[in-house]
Amino acid sequence: MATEHRIALIPGDGIGTEVLPPATAVLDKVGARHGITFRYDDFDWCCERYLHEGAMMPANGLDQIRHHDAILLGAVGWPGVPDHVSLWGLLIPIRRQFDQYVNLRPIKVMPGVPSPVRSAEPGLEFVVVRENVEGEYSEVGGRFHRGFADEMAVQESIFTRPGVTRILDYAFELAATRRNVVTSATKSNGIVHTMPFWDELVAEAGLRHPDVRWHQEHIDALVAKVVLDPSRFDVIVGSNLFGDILSDLAAAVAGSIGIAPAGNLNPSREFPSMFEPVHGSAPDIAGKGVANPLGAIWSAAMMLDHLGHPDAGAEVVAAMVDVLGNTPVRTADLGGTASTEEFTKTLLDRI
Repeated sequence: MATEHRIALIPGDGIGTEVLPPATAVLDKVGARHGITFRYDDFDWCCERYLHEGAMMPANGLDQIRHHDAILLGAVGWPGVPDHVSLWGLLIPIRRQFDQYVNLRPIKVMPGVPSPVRSAEPGLEFVVVRENVEGEYSEVGGRFHRGFADEMAVQESIFTRPGVTRILDYAFELAATRRNVVTSATKSNGIVHTMPFWDELVAEAGLRHPDVRWHQEHIDALVAKVVLDPSRFDVIVGSNLFGDILSDLAAAVAGSIGIAPAGNLNPSREFPSMFEPVHGSAPDIAGKGVANPLGAIWSAAMMLDHLGHPDAGAEVVAAMVDVLGNTPVRTADLGGTASTEEFTKTLLDRI
C-alpha cells in the first residue's frame, strides 16, 4: 500500500533554490521504488521577500506548515540582509516553535572526497548532536546606551534541566545504537555556572544509560582532537554554540561542507522536523548552475529515515557513495566540472 507524505519546501536564498529540485527528484525516484509518494508545497520565504515585504515569512507562516509531515529547507541568507535578521526571521522561529530541539549532523568521509586530515580515511564516520533551542543562543539580553562611550551589550545563556536532559538522553540513546561512546563538549574550567551544570547532567545521564561509555572534553581541546584523531569519536554532544562550531569543523574534516546534511528534529513528532544542507546560500556561485546538491540530497535521505523509511534513505546514501567512489563526476567545489544538473542525473542513474 502506497504511503504519501506532505512536504513543505522552503528553497530560501541563493543556491537553496538550485539544490532542492535535485533533492525532490531523488525523493521521487527512490519513493517510486518503495511505494512512497510525496506532495510538495512551496513557500517563497526568503531574504528577497524580506526586502519587499519587511518579513522573511508571513505572520501566520508557522500555521501554514505546522501540519506537514516534514520541512525541506534550501538555504537562508543574502547580502544586504543582516544574518541575524534572516535567521531570527525564519530558521530560528521554526526550530523553536516546532520544538526541534535536536540538531543532528552525521559526518562521513566519502570515497573520492579526500579529507584534509591524514588519518581520516574513507568510511570514517561519527555524528554531532547539538542542542538546538536554548543554551547560548537565547533571546535574553539587550543593548544599553547605544552609540555612547559606555555602550554595552548583554547576552544571557539559558540552560534548563529539561532542555539539557532531553538532548543528553537523545545522544546516549543514539550511541546505544552505534558504538556506545558519547563525548560531551564542555568548558567548565572557564564558564562557571552553565557548564558545571551541564557536566552534572551528563553524569546523571551516564547513570541512566550504564551500557554507554562517556567522557567529557573541554571544547578547545576537543576541536584539536577532532582534527588530530577523528576516528576516536562516535557521538559528540554539545550545547547550541559548541555543537554549532563542532559540526562545521567536523564537516570540513570530512572533506567538504558542501555535502554536509542536517536534521532539526522534534523527536516527539508533535511538530514537523526540518532538514537542510549546511552549506549556506553561497551568493558567489548562485545562479551559475554549479552548486553541489549532495548536502540537500543527503538531508532528504535523513528525512526519509525520520519518516520511517530507512531502507529508502540508505539507498540514497549508497547512490551518493557509488557516484563519488566509482565515477569522476564532481561539482566544482569537489574539484570537478559537472553542473548541478549533470551531477544529479548521474546520481539518479545510480538509484
